[in-house]
Amino acid sequence: QVQLVESGGGLVQAGGSLRLSCVASGITFSMYRMAWYRQNPGNERELVALITLGGVTNYVDFVKGRFAISRDNAKNTVYLQMNSLKPEDTGAYYCNARLPGSSALYWGQGTQVTVSS
Repeated sequence: QVQLVESGGGLVQAGGSLRLSCVASGITFSMYRMAWYRQNPGNERELVALITLGGVTNYVDFVKGRFAISRDNAKNTVYLQMNSLKPEDTGAYYCNARLPGSSALYWGQGTQVTVSS
């Protein structure tokens, strides 16, 4: 059974930092592209950052220079370090695992991030 379990969300003031973690089980983690998405009520889930099998990272423009995605294959964990947080960063953050070249795609249950002004 595949599980992605996020943690690290919470309430933080603008300008603060949080680090999200996502621990995967039931998959060969090193073979999966990992990503973080964000969703707010009434909106579609949007990509925030991704990291490939080889460690190449990509970010959406509004988080570049503030967020950093990383992975630890030995711990089956992907991280999202979020710095200089803004109220517009508020949302539910979801971990995503995709096996390249296949239809295998998994989601975590989400962790809420709330940034107060």
